[in-house]
Amino acid sequence: MIGDSVDRVEAGTALVGDARLTMAEIVGQVRRVSDLIGEIGAASSEQSTGIGQVGDAIMQLDQVTQQNAALVEESAAAAESLKSQAEQLSRVVAAFQLASDPAQP
Repeated sequence: MIGDSVDRVEAGTALVGDARLTMAEIVGQVRRVSDLIGEIGAASSEQSTGIGQVGDAIMQLDQVTQQNAALVEESAAAAESLKSQAEQLSRVVAAFQLASDPAQP
């Protein structure tokens, strides 16, 4: 009976040793998963920052585009005004007749 008990204790000790190794492996894997989750969190944060920067750049492009559109409208208005003034000047100059011979009065 004592021998049987010793065998059972030895078997139990072996099982405890195996369980300890298994638990150590599980703890190692949990740490690895935790590290991976941390890396995923850091990458997500970097992506979020990048997306924010892209959004800012798009807003700046929109502002510049609106400014350019306003400048184009102002340029078109100025060109139309110059055209009108040129036509008016042409009419005023047309009122003057030049003599074909400078010697004639």
